[in-house]
Amino acid sequence: MLELNPELEQYILMHSEPESEVLAELSRATHLQVLRPRMLSGNLQGQFLKMICQMIGARRVLEIGTYTGYAAISMASGLAEGGVVHTIDVNDELEDFTRGFIEKSGLEEHIVFHVGDACEIIPRLDEVFDLVFIDADKREYSKYYHLVFDKVRAGGMIIADDVLWDGKVADPNVKLDAQTQGILEFNDMVQADSRVENVLLPVRHGLMMIRKVKT
Repeated sequence: MLELNPELEQYILMHSEPESEVLAELSRATHLQVLRPRMLSGNLQGQFLKMICQMIGARRVLEIGTYTGYAAISMASGLAEGGVVHTIDVNDELEDFTRGFIEKSGLEEHIVFHVGDACEIIPRLDEVFDLVFIDADKREYSKYYHLVFDKVRAGGMIIADDVLWDGKVADPNVKLDAQTQGILEFNDMVQADSRVENVLLPVRHGLMMIRKVKT
């Protein structure tokens, strides 16, 4: 994570839209009951994703990597009328926890929760997406990108989380584990892809924003 001093982080949160009661409860429950709570999107990223959905008028969204559902609920709250978020996670042990909060959010009609391997589920989705949010196995980022690209409309967006990977991507002395290597390969691939426009933002763990301009 790109660490901010606590005072600056608190200032940022105080000057951003507050999270809903359900999302605040989800955040607390995740930190108390679930392993690796730092994987939670949190309010800053959740509000960012919600606003992106609102700005582009998103009606069809795909999320790869649900975890406990914070980002899915955030994006669903920003959809255009009749919109749907398809969200995929391989961890069936979190399914009941996550479904419970999706129902509690009141947005269950706008969230389709798939449990299983994203690489098997994505080809079966007969949708054209306005936005794809990638936040799953870092080793598979490039594969996810290739699987979703033709399913994203022209002018649509792909956003990938964790692309700064605790600063390891720019550390010449870091030992390249498979996850770090996956992120490096993904970042380089996107930068070289003439079909897109992209900008890497230092938001939380790093967000790569990608706009599809060519098929």
